[in-house]
Amino acid sequence: MNATKARVLPQAWRAASALLAGAGALGVGAGLVWAPARTWPNLLLGDVYLLSLALGGAVFLSMQYLSGAGWSAVLRRLAEAMMAGLPVAAVLLISVVFGHRTLYPWARTFNEAGTSTLASSAYLTAPLIFGRMTAMLALWTVLARDLRRTSLRQDRDPAPAHHRRLVRISAAFLVVFAVTFTLGSVDWLMSLSPRWSSTIFAIYVFAGLLVSGLAALTLAAIVLSASGPLFGVVRAAHLHDLGKLLFAFSTFWAYIWFSQYLLIWYSNLPDEATYYVRRTSGPWAHLFVLNLVLNWVAPCVVLLPRAAKRSARVLAAVCVVVLAGHWLDLYLLIMPETRSGPQAGAIESAVPLACAGIFIMVMARALEQAPLVPVNDPYIDESLNHET
Repeated sequence: MNATKARVLPQAWRAASALLAGAGALGVGAGLVWAPARTWPNLLLGDVYLLSLALGGAVFLSMQYLSGAGWSAVLRRLAEAMMAGLPVAAVLLISVVFGHRTLYPWARTFNEAGTSTLASSAYLTAPLIFGRMTAMLALWTVLARDLRRTSLRQDRDPAPAHHRRLVRISAAFLVVFAVTFTLGSVDWLMSLSPRWSSTIFAIYVFAGLLVSGLAALTLAAIVLSASGPLFGVVRAAHLHDLGKLLFAFSTFWAYIWFSQYLLIWYSNLPDEATYYVRRTSGPWAHLFVLNLVLNWVAPCVVLLPRAAKRSARVLAAVCVVVLAGHWLDLYLLIMPETRSGPQAGAIESAVPLACAGIFIMVMARALEQAPLVPVNDPYIDESLNHET
């Protein structure tokens, strides 16, 4: 069992991730200067994607503590490393304040008296939106850091009080997260189309967050077990359980996707139907179908056999597909409200490159600050000997 601090990535990987982040940041900076109307939506997409991965780690960790799951103890450090990206994602998302007039109709639809013409103008104002954003991000970051600090204290001291505190923090985080993420998904994404609404929009966005977080966690476990740091620690049984969760929650995402789409299609109310008319016609139609294929059809079909869920190679391929699918899912939430058709170019390439580089660097740094295997976790022996 590797219970010591170690370099989790070869120097070449670290250099490559830094290069990706640097090149992407330069591309985004150039875009903000010369093509801000095209860059801000892409930046919002990248920021929300990074935040999804970081929150995915925190949600997974909290769910495991609250459920008393023993099998996942060896994966705890990976989830903690993912949520270490919360401060970076928070700062990047707050930067959207500088482009809110480009992104959001509620920020530029005013009458001659200077009052917003939207019915929800009292709620959709820049000070309130960004005040709520700052409060939410601060709460998530504080609770995530408390989880991390308590976990590290447990490494030094096996007292049961630390585990009890981890369970209490997890309960507080999930309650806070359930309320605030609902508000955040409306503020940051649904308000891009302020005259449209869906009562399950927040659940839909959460489903995508959970699936992409599981995919990132599973991919990290596969890479680190194959390259050495977690070799022999992450077993086929762990991959099997992660594969089952990925299979289940991709189906949950599809259930919410169909629920939202079919109810709006069936009611056929103009204020609601136009949202989907825009996405199911013209140049967006193919991406609309591809979104369902990447996020549900592919993982559902491929992961149905037991052997596929225990194969590192197959599971890694599915994780890559799901992570790409989540990017496309967010793309379809954001871009049709800001442009007439899909675009591909330097800016569209720079943002995902920067996100990939930042996420890898932040996660690697967090993994190297503590033992990769929790030392005094009460479930660590059960997890190390986990079999299915």
